[in-house]
Amino acid sequence: MQMTRLFLVLTCLHLVFGARMLRACDLALMLAVDVSGSVDIDEYRIQMDGLAAALRDGIIAEALVRGEARVAVIQWSGSGRQELSLPWVAISDFSDVERLSNEIAGLPRPWRNFATGIGEALELALAQFSAVPDCRRSLIDVSGDGFSNEGVAPGDVHPALRAAGVTVNALAIEDSEPALTDYFFEEVITGEGAFVQTAATFEEYPDAIRQKLLREVAEQTAGLPGEDLRRN
Repeated sequence: MQMTRLFLVLTCLHLVFGARMLRACDLALMLAVDVSGSVDIDEYRIQMDGLAAALRDGIIAEALVRGEARVAVIQWSGSGRQELSLPWVAISDFSDVERLSNEIAGLPRPWRNFATGIGEALELALAQFSAVPDCRRSLIDVSGDGFSNEGVAPGDVHPALRAAGVTVNALAIEDSEPALTDYFFEEVITGEGAFVQTAATFEEYPDAIRQKLLREVAEQTAGLPGEDLRRN
């Protein structure tokens, strides 16, 4: 009888802790959104609504849920104007994704008429990962429409990012800067598999951020290939 009880207890512990291991956080995703002076009111709205819609995409949402992701949002402008607008949100089910999307769509814009400080945005983003140390992957998803022209240079932050195991991917909105993709590739992104997604205009941003998140989240989170997720 005692052996039977012990077996049952061990079985229950295995199931509980095994489930927790399978459901451990796979991805900590920091979304860093450009709100510098070059982004007008309509373009800001395109970014926030497009980002919210991309997160609601069925494939992306499922990957976030399966991977027990953590997602946060930074809005950034010039030197000294970087804000953690939405602290880490734990994604355990689809209602969490919907809540996250609604909160992003409803975020107020903190600044309107200042410069572009990508390096300081990366510094603030990097500092937030200490709150989610158990996630398998740490990723900064930075989008912008211009070159960094104030404060710390993005490249100066790269050693600290690499030391912390944080990858930086970028979305270049080339509305007024046709060479921005090259700049982001050379100066902004870092880490294993880092890449730049391009949107030729702000109007292309919603589709570009969706494609970017599909690549970052659906094809990698929890080790599930994008093809498998698309079939589910």
